[in-house]
Amino acid sequence: MDTDEVMRQFDLLEGRIERLIEQNKSFAKDNFELKQKITDLEAVLEEKTEAENNFSQQKALIRSKIDHMLERLNQASEQSGNE
Repeated sequence: MDTDEVMRQFDLLEGRIERLIEQNKSFAKDNFELKQKITDLEAVLEEKTEAENNFSQQKALIRSKIDHMLERLNQASEQSGNE
């Protein structure tokens, strides 16, 4: 192999290495952006889960108050029926 051929092979190899480095940088950037998106989505999910839990607690409290009022109405109805 002559010197020109060796130099050409080195140039080809150098070009491939440069493309791999650029591709690696691109993948690293994409990876960072995707990790950030995951973090953002997890925060949104946490907020929605909290809101759902608050809604469930409010619903249970309202149900409890309605049940209590119905119980009182039933008792009042029974007392007025006994008179």
